[in-house]
Amino acid sequence: MLPLSMYQAYYGFQEMPFNITPDPRFLYLSPTHQEALQHLKYGVQERKGFIVLVGEVGCGKTTLCRRFLNEIDAKHFDTALILNPRVTETQMLKAILTELGETKLARSQVDLVAQVNRVLLERIEQGRDIVLIIDEAQNLSFAVLEMVRLLSNLETDKQKLLQIVLMGQPELKEILAREELRQLRQRILVHYELNPLTFEDTKHYVHHRLTLAGSMGRPTFTKRALRKIHNASKGIPRIVNNLCDKSLLAAYIRDSDEVNYWDARRAVRDMDSLTD
Repeated sequence: MLPLSMYQAYYGFQEMPFNITPDPRFLYLSPTHQEALQHLKYGVQERKGFIVLVGEVGCGKTTLCRRFLNEIDAKHFDTALILNPRVTETQMLKAILTELGETKLARSQVDLVAQVNRVLLERIEQGRDIVLIIDEAQNLSFAVLEMVRLLSNLETDKQKLLQIVLMGQPELKEILAREELRQLRQRILVHYELNPLTFEDTKHYVHHRLTLAGSMGRPTFTKRALRKIHNASKGIPRIVNNLCDKSLLAAYIRDSDEVNYWDARRAVRDMDSLTD
């Protein structure tokens, strides 16, 4: 079988247009992604405390997060990004401190909380704001969620010491709706849910990625091919990437500068075969 990368030279791409890695340079700001980014910025700049961003698997939350981190003022904000939330309370505290650049960590949970409080106060006195971002937050245990809520209580007379962003799949909404988490839920002042791409968004998304990869007008996707890809992907960017990648390979095998419906149909069937 031909390697997928062979079409890169054939179409003159400088890089692969439909990689699924969360490269913020390739982020297409559809209306829903633009709104989500603005909600993140607003929540952090206005020091709203808790911010929640929810979206389906593959909808671009992590890429959006990286774009957000690239755009906030590094001279004013310190950030801690937690990508693996399947941890204990102690491990979470250590991860936060490590992300903030601390090297000498306390051992006990009580001492770690005190260290976090001390570090945050020092940063605030230096004129900095601190943002904690937890990805895949639906995987947090109740105990860790409760600890994060308690961290959100740390404050001076004038401001919160920590801005917290929880990013997760739709299950996160169900978790936060639980009665035992009502105190945490009451602290969420900014909430946004990413929607899938519309068909028009999908067309612009595909063109956007082709252009950034160095396309000089070839190949082109027919409208029927794009419709097939949109319908099969349900507007989820990661699945759009997979289908476009397979469709491009099919067109390359035909020595064609046009990705047609049959290329897209073949891509969908190939992907479906992996889930049978």
